[in-house]
Amino acid sequence: MRPLTSEDPRTIGAYRTLVRLGAGGMGVVYLARTSGGALAAVKVIHAEHAADPGFRARFRREAEAAARVAGPWTVPVTGADTEAPEPWLATAFVPGPSLGEAVGTGGPLPTATVRVLGSRLAEALVAVHTAGLVHRDVKPGNVLLALDGPRLIDFGIARHEGATALTATDVVIGTPGYLAPEQAVAGPVGPGCDVFSLGCVLVYAATGRRPFGDGTPAAVLFRTVHQEPDLDGVPDTLLPLITACLAKDPADRPSAGEVARSLADGPADWEVPGLSATVAARSAAALALPDPAPSPVTPPATTPDPGPRRLPRRRLLTAGAAGAVVLAG
Repeated sequence: MRPLTSEDPRTIGAYRTLVRLGAGGMGVVYLARTSGGALAAVKVIHAEHAADPGFRARFRREAEAAARVAGPWTVPVTGADTEAPEPWLATAFVPGPSLGEAVGTGGPLPTATVRVLGSRLAEALVAVHTAGLVHRDVKPGNVLLALDGPRLIDFGIARHEGATALTATDVVIGTPGYLAPEQAVAGPVGPGCDVFSLGCVLVYAATGRRPFGDGTPAAVLFRTVHQEPDLDGVPDTLLPLITACLAKDPADRPSAGEVARSLADGPADWEVPGLSATVAARSAAALALPDPAPSPVTPPATTPDPGPRRLPRRRLLTAGAAGAVVLAG
């Protein structure tokens, strides 16, 4: 969390901004509060990007996609204005860390926790796919950890099933190391892309490593398409399912629903080292934030009041008669 700057808005729609949660080249994410006290994460797109019709259309799709997806393991949309000069999207605030933060700080997760993680993320993907969408960017940074389980976030590049893996400028969409082979070669995207990405996420959660290694994006994409994943360290009980998720041919992968059912039989142990303390600290810090002071408002220029103007007697009588009619009606 970072303090607001003098250039940050103090209100966005019905939300009062409190602090910055993050910022990038495309925009800023604020922690904000409603008049009723509810906290929200509000993503605001910079005006220069909003001026691009293609970018604005993409953001509009994100808002529409996020609003269409409903489930316990996704984050609900609480407000949006895609036509504002700086369009914005608000979602419920999740005070937990991302999966990337948790593993980067505390190391790989326990096997039982990885099983629960996979089951609930698969359920989230079922909700995405039921809405006719493909997320296309399932990765540790887009998984937030709450006390009761994970939350899949960020539908910024979600598209309808059957869309291509390219943008209008021929840029591959997704994150190298987590995107599917068909995305890497700019093929059509379908639900199987998300299942492949889920398999990569589970390998990372279980081992702390990406299944296709590190290096330049081009090198990682090459290995994704042409080489087998490194599954060393993946628990034996999860290995067959994760191997199936990482099949090169999307037709050979299980559906998200099949993944959820395969993982549902195990114990529902959701134990992430340090999670309770992190959530408690972030929640307390967020709730303790005061509303920002309102921006100073310059009063409009005024002219001296010349005082009441004396009406001629004839006009005064006419005005009095009109008032009597109104009162009588």
